Amino acid sequence: MAQPLLRLFMLALLLGSALLSQAQAGRQLKGRVLDKSSGTGLPGAAVVVENTNNGTSTDADGGFTLQVPGAGPVRLVVSYVGYVAQTVTATDGAALDVALSADQKSLNEVVVIGYGTQKRSDVTGSIISVKEEDLKKVPAANVMESLQGRLPGVDITRSSGASNSGVNITVRGNRSLTANNGPLFIVDGIQYTSIQDINPNDIASMEVLKDAASTAIYGSRGANGVIIVTTKKGASGKTTVTVNSYAGVTDVALYPLVNDAAGYIAQRREAYRTTGQWNSPADDSKIFSTFQQKSIADGVSTSWPKEFLKQGMQQEHQVGLAGGGDHTKFYLSLDYYNEKGNLRLDNLDRYSGRINLEHAVSPKFKVGTQSQLTYFNQNNRRDPLNIANKVDPLAAPYDASGNLAVYPNSGSFINPLSDEVNGNYENNIRTMRTFITAYADWQVLPDLNFRSNVGLTLGNARTGQFQGSNTVDRNGSVPLSSYATQFDTNWSWENILNYNKTFGDHSLTLTGVTSLLTFNTESSRAQGANQLLGYQLYYALGNANQQLNINSGYSNSKLISFSGRAQYNYKSRYLLTLTGRSDGSSKLAKGNKWAFFPSAAAAWRISEENFLKDQTLISDLKLRVSYGLAGNYDIPPYSSQSLLTRIPFAYGETSAPGYAFSNRIGNPDLKWELSTTANVGLDFGLLKNRLTGSVDVYETNTRDLLLDRVLPYTSGVSVITQNVGKTRNRGVELGLNALVMQRGDFRWNVAATWYKNVEEIVALSTDANDIANGWFIGSPTRVFYDYEKIGIWQTGDDKPAGVKAGQIKVKDQDASGTITAAADRKVLGSALPKWSSSLSTDVSYKGFSLGAQIFARYGQMINYEYDQLFDPQGTENSSRQDYWTPENPTNSFPRPDASLSKTTLQKSLYGTTLAYRDGSYVKLRAATLAYNLPAGLLSKVGVASARVYVQGKNLLTLSHIPNYDPERAASAAASSAERTVTTSDTSTSNGVGLAPLSNPIPRVIIVGINLGF
Repeated sequence: MAQPLLRLFMLALLLGSALLSQAQAGRQLKGRVLDKSSGTGLPGAAVVVENTNNGTSTDADGGFTLQVPGAGPVRLVVSYVGYVAQTVTATDGAALDVALSADQKSLNEVVVIGYGTQKRSDVTGSIISVKEEDLKKVPAANVMESLQGRLPGVDITRSSGASNSGVNITVRGNRSLTANNGPLFIVDGIQYTSIQDINPNDIASMEVLKDAASTAIYGSRGANGVIIVTTKKGASGKTTVTVNSYAGVTDVALYPLVNDAAGYIAQRREAYRTTGQWNSPADDSKIFSTFQQKSIADGVSTSWPKEFLKQGMQQEHQVGLAGGGDHTKFYLSLDYYNEKGNLRLDNLDRYSGRINLEHAVSPKFKVGTQSQLTYFNQNNRRDPLNIANKVDPLAAPYDASGNLAVYPNSGSFINPLSDEVNGNYENNIRTMRTFITAYADWQVLPDLNFRSNVGLTLGNARTGQFQGSNTVDRNGSVPLSSYATQFDTNWSWENILNYNKTFGDHSLTLTGVTSLLTFNTESSRAQGANQLLGYQLYYALGNANQQLNINSGYSNSKLISFSGRAQYNYKSRYLLTLTGRSDGSSKLAKGNKWAFFPSAAAAWRISEENFLKDQTLISDLKLRVSYGLAGNYDIPPYSSQSLLTRIPFAYGETSAPGYAFSNRIGNPDLKWELSTTANVGLDFGLLKNRLTGSVDVYETNTRDLLLDRVLPYTSGVSVITQNVGKTRNRGVELGLNALVMQRGDFRWNVAATWYKNVEEIVALSTDANDIANGWFIGSPTRVFYDYEKIGIWQTGDDKPAGVKAGQIKVKDQDASGTITAAADRKVLGSALPKWSSSLSTDVSYKGFSLGAQIFARYGQMINYEYDQLFDPQGTENSSRQDYWTPENPTNSFPRPDASLSKTTLQKSLYGTTLAYRDGSYVKLRAATLAYNLPAGLLSKVGVASARVYVQGKNLLTLSHIPNYDPERAASAAASSAERTVTTSDTSTSNGVGLAPLSNPIPRVIIVGINLGF
């Protein structure tokens, strides 16, 4: 059987060689590729036979020789960077000369700005534009995750590794201390808060507006930056079909492990040696239980975190249709996304559909709608790793019969695997959101256009949770069930009038906008303990006979706005933009509801001046200057009012209704938080735009901060929102893009960004620092304030009274000889990076392409939870540390001590200083290998395009912290992480939390395909 197959293979090989020889035995075509304006040759231009991979590149004089098969006319595609590509027909005979014209497309490319569009060359503000092809480079469920590190001035980090975890987004730093610092998202002209709903394959373009001149048209809503998303539309002509699909696996490549059995035994023995209760293994019976001694004898060593972390999965499948005729155009899409996390009971299904329609009623009047329906079915779980990292490794998760041990080794910790027992635990969230926009567009006059947009967002979420008795949270108590619902209704109506007129070398665009937005939320929650039948979960709560509790809530707010903008252009050389917007918010106090936000921006296109006409180095050069005022009102509704809440009350033995002020008391003087931003920018293109880039320098000063102030207990309430304090953000942004090489079929492109933001609190309610909230004048908004650890006290040191060798040594900041909280604590560092950077490289040859994205954050400090796991008594398991002993006089960690509790170490002996680490890191964010199948081959099977690829994400992380991804720490410093599908809470945390060990960020390997028909 093998020999006939071998002969057949050899015959096919010989036949293929003969055909290849015949194909190569064609004729030669010769010619030159020239610059149309100067007539000089263009070296390195690509000359390719249409719909094939057969091509060559021009020599130093622009000449080329190309072998083509057969006889007759041949169509050639001729291209060169910075020039418009041409398709020409070559025949036998004289040499072919092809003259290419300079490509002004990048300058004439239209970008979306607030309530309009503008040529890129005429933009006066600081705007980043992202194209559709850039969004596809790193497929992700959340489109913002795919842009991490690629937008100068925009800090994007993933909040956790859980399925459908959100992302943390800030534009040019944090302005507020307690109000939301996240940007405004505008989808198809309408405000939309749930960007994770938008399928990246449905997006045509994105623009990020960063300076006040660009965002001022959005007034108060644009204070923290604006991200504009434009979804795809249909076009007249043939209906096109696209299919995008990928699937892959996820795993936790970086996770620091706690002590194994040997490490746990050694640390516990050392703890009791310190107190004199242990001197040798003969004393083990004094410090280990009977169960533990048996485990030691049997060699039991359980790595509890490994019992939970497993391989996960991601997959997404999308189909899109676009087309239309002369009057009606459409775009339709369906999408399914599924993710199984690296912890059991963590999974997500997302279903979404989109319909975009536009119909031309007449040549001057058209109507349209953009609609999306998204449904989430998500299972969350309580993080088990915080217990798994503390459980005694001498304890086995299962007993001798293979049954789950509820309390392993009769210890104090419940088995964290208990939640995974079937029917024991469920936390299910189902969310449906409908996003509908409709518009009417009337070209009133050739220069006058009127458009009316109406948007409606309906959100309906249900959260059901059941915790059985033997679960981590209940720990033997009666079962607890809860059922919560939330219904959101947000609608908007905006009317836009645009006037555009050209007068010779002058052009003027005037824009006027009226806007009404309403936000309405209704919620309810029911809870009951000791559910009669466990399988009823969170249903039939009336059967619960303990802790029955029912609550409901309602909130409503409105924003009314009037805005105008004037844009002046002289010869596309001198540009001026003036904007003003007046906003009124129902959230603020009477008399302070309205504010006016003006801005001005000017630009000078230096490259259009006559003194730069005869040079070839500079292709484009534009200087931009802007200044503007923006506001922020993103606080809970009714913050200006004092609300009542019911409290237990009685007259003697008779109960009666009682009411008191809620914890948050109203502020009748509450007003706008205001930010002024000055920006100077330079956009440039060199060498026919082979190298392009931009540099921006800015300063934002924010005053009248919307600040939640903690009140003394004697006031009877907890917090009040006030306008106090000032912050400042100053920064530099750099973005570069270079076509490094283009020779024939080979192309290499490199892009880089660098961003530095200096954040500073300028003033607080008083001239003093607010230590309780962690706010310090002259420091960033997210800092670590503590004692400064300088080592461990050694045996021969001159120690203060009561201090023993092996204890933590901190710096005496004021050299007084006494360590006090008032004098010897300092700001140790910030949770925010000193700078961030990225580098992207894309290489292509014929149909193959290889791309990689590298991302770096430098100079941030983290408070590492792993280091806080150290238990000096050796009762709980501990992180693996180099701790002090008489034989190992290290300066890393203190000596274990059985007489010293973890709480005492943390609060009295400076244990909190052990966890501060340098959180800088460099990450290979993604690497992609792709192949585009030849168009000639695909046309035979009716396919227009096909691309297959394999991609890895989070492949490599370099940092000072072994086996940990410091990006996970970003959620601890985020002022307001993007909401997930389950959360609508707008509250923020003032402090900086621990860099958590829960839900580690996974490594992802996927295989995908993109098809076009």
